[in-house]
Amino acid sequence: MAAAGECNVTDTATTASKGLEMTNNSADGADKDAPASVEAPATTQDPRLWKQNGWTAQVIKNDSDDGWAVAMYVDGKDEPALVGPWTMGRDKKNPKPLDQSAFNTLVKTATEVLQRHAQQRRAMLHRECSVQDETGRWITVMLDIAEDEDDPHAILSATTDDATVKVRVEANYKLSAKAAEKWVRGGFASP
Repeated sequence: MAAAGECNVTDTATTASKGLEMTNNSADGADKDAPASVEAPATTQDPRLWKQNGWTAQVIKNDSDDGWAVAMYVDGKDEPALVGPWTMGRDKKNPKPLDQSAFNTLVKTATEVLQRHAQQRRAMLHRECSVQDETGRWITVMLDIAEDEDDPHAILSATTDDATVKVRVEANYKLSAKAAEKWVRGGFASP
């Protein structure tokens, strides 16, 4: 929580990892070789293409020099979540082949990158202040910008002990401690 009269950006973690776990909970001893009702995602483990658990690592030729790069994709996305340099093999011409350990490290790194992007995006769209009303109660005031190109707007809200108040404002509304205090002390009227 921010100190009195300060606005801050809340820092919330977002997870971006994906996975699928299948279990056979059959108590009657049914055939374990029978096809599962949910298909496991495709797995590919080639030296330059590794697909597993919703991720794809692809070793590609680096167009800017003679080296190699690796691109990490989340299944269903066209743009890579991460692109980075890739190590040359022993022959100094071809790339080092992908393996499970390298793939796991790439997934971890790409997941962290996606988490940082989500946090940064959230920080751009959410502001928060804590101010006091006339009675000295602390009230949290939040501004959430809607991601809507057709109808740009934001929602200004306040949480009190009794209820939550929400008001629609312009997308370019600037939340400051002074503006929040004025809105609270003005009875939550539309600014």
